[in-house]
Amino acid sequence: MATLRKVLVANRGEIAVRVIRACREEGIRAVAVASDADMDSLAVREADEVVGIGPATATSSYLNVGAIVGAALLAGCDAVHPGYGFLSEQPELVEACDRFGLTFVGPSADTIRAAGDKLEARQLARDLGVPLAAGTEAVSDPERVAELVAELGLPVLIKAAAGGGGRGMRLVRGISELAGAVERARAEALAAFGDDRLYVERYVEQARHVEVQILGDTHGTIVHLGDRDCSYQRRYQKVAEEAPASAIPDNLRASLWEAARTLMGALGYVGAGTVEFLVDVQRGTFAFLEINTRVQVEHPVTEMITGLDIVREQLRIAAGEPLSFGQDDVVLNGHALEFRVNAESPERGFLPTPGLIEAWDAPSGPGIRVDTHCFAGYTVPAHYDSLLAKLVVWAQDRPSALARAEAALADFRVTGVETTLGLHRALIQHPDVRENSVSTRWLEETFLPSWSQDEGEGRPNGLAPAVTERNPNR
Repeated sequence: MATLRKVLVANRGEIAVRVIRACREEGIRAVAVASDADMDSLAVREADEVVGIGPATATSSYLNVGAIVGAALLAGCDAVHPGYGFLSEQPELVEACDRFGLTFVGPSADTIRAAGDKLEARQLARDLGVPLAAGTEAVSDPERVAELVAELGLPVLIKAAAGGGGRGMRLVRGISELAGAVERARAEALAAFGDDRLYVERYVEQARHVEVQILGDTHGTIVHLGDRDCSYQRRYQKVAEEAPASAIPDNLRASLWEAARTLMGALGYVGAGTVEFLVDVQRGTFAFLEINTRVQVEHPVTEMITGLDIVREQLRIAAGEPLSFGQDDVVLNGHALEFRVNAESPERGFLPTPGLIEAWDAPSGPGIRVDTHCFAGYTVPAHYDSLLAKLVVWAQDRPSALARAEAALADFRVTGVETTLGLHRALIQHPDVRENSVSTRWLEETFLPSWSQDEGEGRPNGLAPAVTERNPNR
């Protein structure tokens, strides 16, 4: 059994702060890494030790395996926690940790490779009898892509075989769009993953994006922690999430849980991971999408409805400890929502808005959680993802959670940089959200066009009139 005395947190921003605090609660010393742009960050202030890892550019710092492993060895760390993004799903980091006797807080390199290749993961699902959306083999020849599209029929999704996060993915509704979509998907996949292989998948209209949270220990135990609805998306990037996915019936929910445990069990999965599905609520069917071999940005909504700390569980699993609970001990209680607050201007096409935060006044109170690395006086760098905070709310049921979210969003005040708070304030009031009748394309095709014209223009942070009246002093 590994003993974790000191952990290198190989990330930045809110997830770095989150992991540092989990380490503290576990009695583990936390070492932060920081690029030149992050030396005044909250993670640096809260860590027990700090190691500089180079210039501001991510490729020279947070994506540099040598710099990360070197920092861990220099600080005398036992383990490396990758957070999400950056190197979290790169088997090369795991192999480097193995070579130098460091414990990687996550699955093995082989598991990451098997799960990370979408086509290999699809084949595993097929072998296990887990439903799949109609799709094709890997292909890089544009002419062959056109043939496969003709066989499947429109609309289709062109997807990168390696990687995820919406990169290398294009929706094609008309044959005239195909050539351009293939060219852009190939270029984006090659730049992001070094692999231009694509595959084609039949597109499901009015689908929900539902994922199941999994924890697996080194003793062969695999448990699920329920599900989340991640259907609020723009360009296949999640904007807000809910737990549980209350729009799906209980029998379908149970099938999703079982499919996720089956897949992760076949992989011998160790650590925190997520299995993502596309759900056709109207037909009562689902299809496997992909596996994420890391903690997710939206893990707090699951923590809020289970009362479990996923990051602390990651640390315990990495130390070789068995899970402290079984499947029957997982009880889902109430409803939670998460809103990603980014330094972006929705009115200007979600243009990033780095700069100095002049005022930071986050909401608090029962059922309200804010995961952030920001504070008044902090300068948001231009080099990284624009996420500032995650506002998470919990209440006994969905209507109560929506009401609490509306109040919390109204009380969240940020000045100095533009944010997406106004978007969320309008989103939470929309009738389709109240009625839980959205899909993965709803935000982009229904909500954003009307909101940007009717509610966002001319108001700081897109603040809607109803919110201004509710809280006139802000």
